[in-house]
Amino acid sequence: MNILAIESSCDETAAAVVRDGRETVSSVVATQIDEHRLYGGVVPEIASRRHCESICGVVSEALEKAELAASDVDAIAVTYAPGLIGALLVGVNFAKGLAFSLNKPLIPVHHIRGHIAANYLAHKELEPPYMCLVVSGGHSHIVEVRGYTEFGTLGRTVDDAAGEAFDKAARAMGFPYPGGVFIDNAAKQGDPSKYKLPKPKTANPYDFSFSGLKTAVINLIHNADQKGEKLDANSLAASFQKTVCEILTEKFIAAASEKGCAKLALAGGVAANSGLRETLSAAAEKHGMELYIPPLSLCGDNAAMIGCQGYYEFLAGNLANESLNAYATMSLDAARF
Repeated sequence: MNILAIESSCDETAAAVVRDGRETVSSVVATQIDEHRLYGGVVPEIASRRHCESICGVVSEALEKAELAASDVDAIAVTYAPGLIGALLVGVNFAKGLAFSLNKPLIPVHHIRGHIAANYLAHKELEPPYMCLVVSGGHSHIVEVRGYTEFGTLGRTVDDAAGEAFDKAARAMGFPYPGGVFIDNAAKQGDPSKYKLPKPKTANPYDFSFSGLKTAVINLIHNADQKGEKLDANSLAASFQKTVCEILTEKFIAAASEKGCAKLALAGGVAANSGLRETLSAAAEKHGMELYIPPLSLCGDNAAMIGCQGYYEFLAGNLANESLNAYATMSLDAARF
């Protein structure tokens, strides 16, 4: 079964053809990073306009690379929630029009479910149940993956997501957008023990809170500026990254241990962070747990992961019609379409 998938939840216009849920036949991503970098972050209106300009070409390229005509695909999958509403609407409406014109099934896919599914493309042997840590610019979740379309959220961010905290802390340190990769690179040259940073507490032990940590970094920088002191930027980056990675890893391992789960997975844009990959890998090995990590190409937003999850949504009968709408927010367990 060949599924044409479309992803436009933020600032990447992506299309892919995925076969039988596990094989990426083609994958195309048009990024807007250089333009949004001028503003220090994603500008929703600009993102929506660029999706409108790019989506036809991206879909055509994905089909061309797959050596398929649009009429050859068996279904159309699209990200419909959560994300920037204007950006999502571009992908959803394009997918609805294409599915209607071709008389093909339309498969709505939750963005976070897509990130989790990215691991299936890289690890053919991975099957539920397992625990997944999803960390990206807008999401930080500990998810119990009970089945391909059955999930239970054990913990989530109560304020800033991990990726958002990386970007905001990076901006305060003077790094360009997106800041995560710059902090990661700087951290490799710094002393992670030089600056003591807080680990915010949450009522639910598996929830995350990164707003206070981000504010601590900003206050540290402002206080140094007021005193005319020079901070060690590399060591501050290393200390911040170490703290974030420890928070994520400690809570994730604790949740997995409580559930008696020895099979783990990592997903989302922040899964590309070398510090997190190393910290979580070491913790999993220490506790005798098996850890699956996607390659860097499948960490950020892409349509292949949407096509993969779309296959399992199709098998479960989770289809939509021309009334499908986009939603800026939606819990992982919800299904409204």
